[in-house]
Amino acid sequence: MNLGSRIHQAWVVSKPASRSRARLRSDSAPDVDAQAEAERKRLDSEAREAMKVVAEQSQADDRPGAWKWQIRKRVWDLLEAEDIAKMPRPVHHRIPNFQGAELAADKLRKMPVFEDAKCVKVNPDTPQKPVRYMTLRGMKKLLVPQPRLRTGFFSMLDPASMNDRDMREAVTQTGFRKFGKPLGLDAKLKVDLIVIGSVAVDPKTGARLGKGEGFAELEYGMLRFMGAIDDSTLIVTTVHDKQLVDEIQSDKLLIHDVPVDVICTPTQVIFTNTTIPKPTGIYWDRLSPEKLNQIRILQQLKRQIENETGVALTLGPSERLPPTAQRVNQRTSGR
Repeated sequence: MNLGSRIHQAWVVSKPASRSRARLRSDSAPDVDAQAEAERKRLDSEAREAMKVVAEQSQADDRPGAWKWQIRKRVWDLLEAEDIAKMPRPVHHRIPNFQGAELAADKLRKMPVFEDAKCVKVNPDTPQKPVRYMTLRGMKKLLVPQPRLRTGFFSMLDPASMNDRDMREAVTQTGFRKFGKPLGLDAKLKVDLIVIGSVAVDPKTGARLGKGEGFAELEYGMLRFMGAIDDSTLIVTTVHDKQLVDEIQSDKLLIHDVPVDVICTPTQVIFTNTTIPKPTGIYWDRLSPEKLNQIRILQQLKRQIENETGVALTLGPSERLPPTAQRVNQRTSGR
């Protein structure tokens, strides 16, 4: 069995323990799934209403980037309405998980740029879990950011000492902590390929929208600051075909927005030949005090730069941070 088949099996075939738990749920509590689905629909309805408010407010919002919310809302609504979305749901305010995420990952696996990579940086979101797994299975080092950069910076996962069971666990948020080696800002590393999640992406220009919190942009900027990547480092996103859009206005993108070079969907690979400039580092004058207060590693970096240069870094204006996603209770949903 080749690696692609093994990777596909890893995500479509449940482990024995999972099947046992599924039988117990089915035999003892047949209404649990119905309750979880009802809860999901309730949260989805609330998320749609919240997004409607955000989208309406964005029409009258003159802040740069406010226009993006209407596109995000349309894509999130579409994925839910057509049942393309997968758990965690509802997908509003998330990098959305989607039907066929494994197939999109396998498209990437077969590309020479992935085959040749020794170290791959992958975002921590659910739809890119298959990418993280195949990175480790391919005996490549996996660089993952701490979720939302809350407790640290990046973690490096080395598959050399892992068996397959370890790899399956290592690609989860719990596994990042268990198997990952925390890295500091002074770490010396070279990243050969970046994989990021998206809410929407334009296949003609490579323009990309995330969920609106700016973490992918900050992670990219920090890697540029460290010298781990440069302008030639390819950026790939894995998305569903329904996430391909044509209304992202490239001329309205912000200086820190990260474009993509390659798009992998369940059905195709698209080379965007993007001409959108990539960020060259962290743009402190675009970083709000509210966002800085969320991210301890950025606070540390700001102090370090100011101490070394003797010059205070100027931050951007205050902002109202976007809402975060709601999730169906995992115990209730049996996940």
